[in-house]
Amino acid sequence: MAKTKSSIQYDVHPGVAMIQKWEAQLPAKTGRALDEWATLVRKQKFASPRDASAWLKAEYGLPTMTAYSIAEYTIGKLPWEGDPKLYLQNAIDYVRDMFAGPKEWQRPIFEEVVRFARTLGKDVRVCPCKTIVPLYRDKVFAELKPATNKRLELALVLGEAPVRGRLVRNPRAKTDDRRQHLIALTPDAGFDAECRTWLRTAYERS
Repeated sequence: MAKTKSSIQYDVHPGVAMIQKWEAQLPAKTGRALDEWATLVRKQKFASPRDASAWLKAEYGLPTMTAYSIAEYTIGKLPWEGDPKLYLQNAIDYVRDMFAGPKEWQRPIFEEVVRFARTLGKDVRVCPCKTIVPLYRDKVFAELKPATNKRLELALVLGEAPVRGRLVRNPRAKTDDRRQHLIALTPDAGFDAECRTWLRTAYERS
């Protein structure tokens, strides 16, 4: 699929550093480096990461997540997520795909939110995933999600803030989810002054 340029700059997701740390610790914990495990897996010619993961668990007693991560690295469809450069390349594609087709109208609103978020402080990080775009400070303080063809959701970390105006309870948030509040951005109700106030509040409270 062809790459497309983005008018928004993205930041490396904190998860990338976690994967790099896992890779660095792998030899001490398992006796082999990641590429050494990958060589063993490739020799077996498995059809899927699931099959490779099951073999690593059965043959070498590796923990489930360790086995799966090795299998994904070796024969998975996605580029290795421990590479910051590859992550940033993927981030462009994630956003493009999220706002494709009937959700294309949401892209300008998404970029408006991101541009405003950048003005809140130099520590704001925008780290796209496959279906959401979290906004980080030390932790996530907001999240953008093209929930439906008609609604872009701005979920916010606001603690015990009251529900009023456009701010509603996040219906998908579990009890331990920090993103308990949500604003729906639609063609008729975009990113207005009220939204900017709540986003600033979430940033300041994070």
